[in-house]
Amino acid sequence: MKDSKTLIETLTHSKIYQDYERAFSEATGLPVALRPVESWQLPHHGKRSENPFCALVAQKSRSCAACLQVQQKLSESATHEAQSVTCQLGLCDTAVPVRTGDRLIGFLQTGQVFCRKPTEAQFNRMVKLVAEWGLEADRSTLREAYFSTRVLNSRQHESVVKLLAIFAQHLSMVSNQVVVQQENTEPPVIARAKQFINEHQTEDLSLGQVAKAVNMSTFYFCKMFKKITGINFTDYLSRVRIEKAKNLLLNPNLRISEIAYEVGFQSLTHFNRVFKKITGQSPTEYRGQLAHA
Repeated sequence: MKDSKTLIETLTHSKIYQDYERAFSEATGLPVALRPVESWQLPHHGKRSENPFCALVAQKSRSCAACLQVQQKLSESATHEAQSVTCQLGLCDTAVPVRTGDRLIGFLQTGQVFCRKPTEAQFNRMVKLVAEWGLEADRSTLREAYFSTRVLNSRQHESVVKLLAIFAQHLSMVSNQVVVQQENTEPPVIARAKQFINEHQTEDLSLGQVAKAVNMSTFYFCKMFKKITGINFTDYLSRVRIEKAKNLLLNPNLRISEIAYEVGFQSLTHFNRVFKKITGQSPTEYRGQLAHA
């Protein structure tokens, strides 16, 4: 779970996700969030495309608690395919699972919309409920925010969900590449270490060798590398090797055992185990998927 949360954080800060988030919101007018499986935060709060009505209601802890219950329902139901849940105030939220092979790592989520035009009776029930939650808001302010909420017909809603599903699939395919290639504001010593790892990944490389190459003690380098990259040295080296292996698997003339040794693994069994842990698939399954793509 901790690995998945770290991976989601890395993806959230990646250029590919941020470009998608901006394009999705500008095209649809809806918020979108990438969140880990377990999250105790409101996914759209503070975002540019947050529904003004939801932002108004989120001022009180009881209404936030009600919203978090919706997130929990989505987390439990959207583990294999997109699911939508309607909150107590009548708004719909949708989550699409993001997976690496058979492992669920998080959700792409949008919502804060109506799936049918709200009625006056619905509005009156909402006013009563938010008053019970302790929200002190002018009725006319609530009315304007409530009835200005986007209404999506079934076809529009299906299209929005389809967009999220396509991107969720894309994210899962590039997730390891993003982790390996991330270049945020990391210190030059970490950048040099990554370069050394890339140049010597096929060798039996140790943490001590890399630390020595960048003139640091093994202990301090280990702590610094984990702090900056979010993963330890062994995991990073494995991810670099698996990314290289994914490229080599494009060549049908190379045997999987050849690829394993080519990228630096000393054992085919170990290679298969690490490949599945990172991608969610065995090398054979991954190659088969490429053949049918």
